[in-house]
Formats: sequence, structure tokens, C-alpha cells
Amino acid sequence: MWQDNFSPRFSDTDALGHINNTVFAVWFEGARQGVFEIFTPQLNLKQWPLIVASVKLEYHAQTHYGKAVEIRTYISRIGGSSFDVYQEAWQAGVKTVSGTAVMVQFDYAGNKAVAITPQQKQQLNLHLHSA
Repeated sequence: MWQDNFSPRFSDTDALGHINNTVFAVWFEGARQGVFEIFTPQLNLKQWPLIVASVKLEYHAQTHYGKAVEIRTYISRIGGSSFDVYQEAWQAGVKTVSGTAVMVQFDYAGNKAVAITPQQKQQLNLHLHSA
């Protein structure tokens, strides 16, 4: 599991006074850096090997300004060329949001999915968690 802490900004709030639902996709993407480093350790955008196939978010409770948010990131499925990244947002001991992003290892020049290597699978398995 990877753990990251975010401090909600005032601009992350909406008219209802809680953190806007759109913010979590951005926070979750930021918390996937550890995953990205498995596939491109230098985070070199010219050699970027991943695409996002889908993202699903579920909202369990309101998240508020003024309290830190912990993002927990796990791997929940490993396939041949794709894998699922499961994430949770926690604030004051309450899980407020969870989500899954399906990532695909991708060859942009060839416009096709590429198999995940045994070494990459081994590294992903270190963070495996059933959601």
C-alpha cells in the first residue's frame, strides 16, 4: 500500500461547503505516483507506458475543508496488460471516497496494449489488496 496525505484547499470546496466531487479524481491520480514509478522509474513523459482505461469513484461520506485527507493506494487486480488501482480517501478515521482506475500498459507508437513483465507483476504484487 502507498499512503499520501493531502490538505484540502479552500478552492477545493463547493457551494455546499464540502470538498467537490471532482477533486478526488485529481487527488487519486496524484497518489498513483508510486504505481507510475514501477513502469517508468524516472517518470519520463517521453517514455510513458500507461493509459487509463476507466475510473470509477464511490462517495461514502462528505469530506471537509480544514482536515487532512489520507489517500491509500493498492493494486486490486493484475491481468496480462492491465491492472486495477484501488484507492480510498480517509478523513478523521472515516472512509469518505473509494475508487478504482483500470490502467493499461500501452505502446503509443504501436497503438496497442503491451504485456506486463514478470518483474512489474512482482512489484505490483507487493501492493496487492482485495478491495
